[in-house]
Amino acid sequence: MAFVQLTGVALAHGDRDVLSGINFNIDSATRTALAGANGSGKSTLMKIAAGLLAPDSGEVSSERGSRVAYLPQSGIVHSGATLLAEVEQAFDHLHDLVAQKEELEERLARVTEESEETEGLLLRHHDLQERLLASGYYNRAEHISRVLLGLGFLREDFDRPTTEFSGGWQMRIALAKVLLERPDILLLDEPTNYLDLEARTWLEEYLSSLAGGYLIVSHDRYFLDVTCSAVAELWNGRLKVYRGNYSTYEKRRGEELAELLARYSAQVEEIARTEEFINRFRYNASKAQMVQSRIKQLERIERIEIPESMKRMRFTFPEPPHSGKQVLTLEEIGKSYGDRPVLEGFSLSLTRGDKLVIVGRNGAGKSTLMRLIAGIDRDYRGSIRYGTGVTTGYFSQDIEGQLDPSKQVIEEISGAAPTSLVPRLRDLLGAFLFRGDDVFKQVSVLSGGEKSRVALLKLLLVPANLLILDEPTNHLDLQSKDILLEALLAYSGTLVFVSHDRGFIDRLATTVLELTADEAGGPSIARLFPGDYEYYVWKTKHGGEPEEPLRAAGPVPSARGSAPSSGSSSRGASASSEAPQASHSPAPAPGSSPVREANRERPSAPLHGTHRIPAAQRRIEREQEAILAKIDALERLKRELSEEIASPAVYRDGEKVRALKEQLAANEREQAAASKRWEELDAELAAIVRG
Repeated sequence: MAFVQLTGVALAHGDRDVLSGINFNIDSATRTALAGANGSGKSTLMKIAAGLLAPDSGEVSSERGSRVAYLPQSGIVHSGATLLAEVEQAFDHLHDLVAQKEELEERLARVTEESEETEGLLLRHHDLQERLLASGYYNRAEHISRVLLGLGFLREDFDRPTTEFSGGWQMRIALAKVLLERPDILLLDEPTNYLDLEARTWLEEYLSSLAGGYLIVSHDRYFLDVTCSAVAELWNGRLKVYRGNYSTYEKRRGEELAELLARYSAQVEEIARTEEFINRFRYNASKAQMVQSRIKQLERIERIEIPESMKRMRFTFPEPPHSGKQVLTLEEIGKSYGDRPVLEGFSLSLTRGDKLVIVGRNGAGKSTLMRLIAGIDRDYRGSIRYGTGVTTGYFSQDIEGQLDPSKQVIEEISGAAPTSLVPRLRDLLGAFLFRGDDVFKQVSVLSGGEKSRVALLKLLLVPANLLILDEPTNHLDLQSKDILLEALLAYSGTLVFVSHDRGFIDRLATTVLELTADEAGGPSIARLFPGDYEYYVWKTKHGGEPEEPLRAAGPVPSARGSAPSSGSSSRGASASSEAPQASHSPAPAPGSSPVREANRERPSAPLHGTHRIPAAQRRIEREQEAILAKIDALERLKRELSEEIASPAVYRDGEKVRALKEQLAANEREQAAASKRWEELDAELAAIVRG
């Protein structure tokens, strides 16, 4: 079996030990995520394993003939060839085998069957032929197409010079090449950074069918959960391996951290008592021996360190100003770039509290629509109306002009922060990866990723009731993503966002708007799915296509899923409401409440017409909406109670534990009662709809 083995590997930068005594084996059965805080040495370890960096001490050994391919985070630029010619270089290592095979064929043509060397030549030829077959060399054209199309390239891109592709697409080319090499071991450092959601999903499926092993660094929890069966964590220069996927690792690591924090607290108290004794009796001659004993005791204590990456903090957005229920209305929107239409006849309605995610491949018009909603781009046809009291906040990856390059990071943030958050600015900056002296960096010297994080935090500190976020999770580590996610889950305003992080979308989105570029060059096709992302995926895999594709929709139901008027649909519309239909095979949604499951199965009314909704139906829907809001609040409270009861500080207070358990039990009873009431209302509503 092919392998790379690190034994006693150590490396230091100045007086800081980055890696210390690392023992680690990577083989063709490895499916491992490499975890650790920024700066913990993950990329360094990968470079050592790839043979690109020599350790200060220790050994790196490998099985003879093992092929290792390494993809760095960034910095790869291709030139001098077309896309197709560039990725075909992934098969260059096989040219020697082809030459050997052709030479054997020439020799076999010159010998007879009775010759003594014939059998040996045939065996060697058979071995080479089997190796070439296994490598995919003979069907490389099909394999190249599969990989390039899976990573988001178009067939018309194949003959384009590589110099025409931007930095993100350059990294996709590099990823395609290492995948096409079919190495024994893949070392992938942030392979998902430049991939959209569709390309990430394709890569997940590709890795699951890979014959070789891999070690991956990624800040996408969902991606790691579905691709990895173990996690190797780097902390304080040491490496520890946890079996199971990333979520399993986080659970076990959380339990370890709780125990560590309890021991840390006890040690801090012990040190404080000892130091108090020493300071109190330092100059008391009769206690001199005892003081010396306590001093030696302090020196012998092995201080417990809390990993920075495991420290948790909470962040709550300032309460947004109140707005009317109808937040945003788009009617018959048209947008073109030159002769190329992107949107045509597009209509959409958002109500207060919606969390709408826009999905689709690059070029489908996601960022264009975001700029229109934010009011940044006013060159369009149709109308965009904001509701009463609506204030917007917009985050774009194009951040030029949003930051003052002459200011320090902390100055830029403090100028935007409300007074109540000023004392917590250092903590908030730390959550967004600006720690220590980083907060005093000039904005002008920040990298593109650092500027994006400053702009995102600056935006989130300002109260707004309509947030428009274009890729807010880029350049954030998992801890920062979690802090952002928790804050957005508790955010009471309306949210429209684009993200390529599947786990982030799964937790946050309540409605999905899908944009699909028209291959014939027409405007993008849009469909609205009132449900979470998991439901959207299920629906599209199980007959979710409309009977006839709609170019635009007007008007479409609100993203909240309120019942639209009835009538016949027309071919001129663009965002069709793909409402769930009653089915004997409902969409699976692990962890969802029975209320949401039932809501997905309710048939919707047609899009167009003048049929009036009965008053009884409106009353039931209003009560159901109130029940859903109550259940969401109860679920948030349950999470808070569960986190509190898991705190080590609570262990020592039995009365507190009992009180928390009673509150949890009451919470579950309330949720059950609310779900039951919702189901009763749903039965009443079904009877009304049936007439």
